[in-house]
Amino acid sequence: MSAEATTGERASILLVDDMEDNLIALEAVLGSLNEPLVRARSGEEAMKALLRQRFAVVLLDIRMPGMDGFETAANIKRLDQTKDVPIIFLTGTDADAGYAFRGYATGAADYLTKPFDPWVLRAKVSVFLDLHRKNQQLERMLAHEQEQFDDLADRLRSIERHMAADHHHDVPELRDQVRQLQELVRSMRRGRGV
Repeated sequence: MSAEATTGERASILLVDDMEDNLIALEAVLGSLNEPLVRARSGEEAMKALLRQRFAVVLLDIRMPGMDGFETAANIKRLDQTKDVPIIFLTGTDADAGYAFRGYATGAADYLTKPFDPWVLRAKVSVFLDLHRKNQQLERMLAHEQEQFDDLADRLRSIERHMAADHHHDVPELRDQVRQLQELVRSMRRGRGV
């Protein structure tokens, strides 16, 4: 998948930090990924943003006033709508040694200490962007497949109604419909690689 994804495949990144300088630094590092970067200055703002739109990944500072990063992550993982959004925790180098364990226990996908290597952060975020795009592609494929199955079921019901009505003069039409259904099934199998 190219870095220049189509509009439907745009993968927003949520940046959560109470410090303006940190948000600016994250935007500078991740701007080259050409994906929408959304800011949140608190855990509460982050939750509102997550409920408004889908995100490929959340970069979450641990130390924030009010709802800290751990509480925010716990809330993200608690909601069905947001539980699968990967979280990368970011924290200062003077952080408690137990922060990493607590971060992973809260559901974080990764954990980085500041100052972080911009290349490493960009690479980690890129992996989550690719996963997000692949999930979106899979969702589209499954939706298309479901439409095909629904169409197949509708056509079969129509044939059953014709047969139940005992319209023998419709045999050529029924044979044509059966051939169309067979082609649809072959098409669906090709789509699945079967």
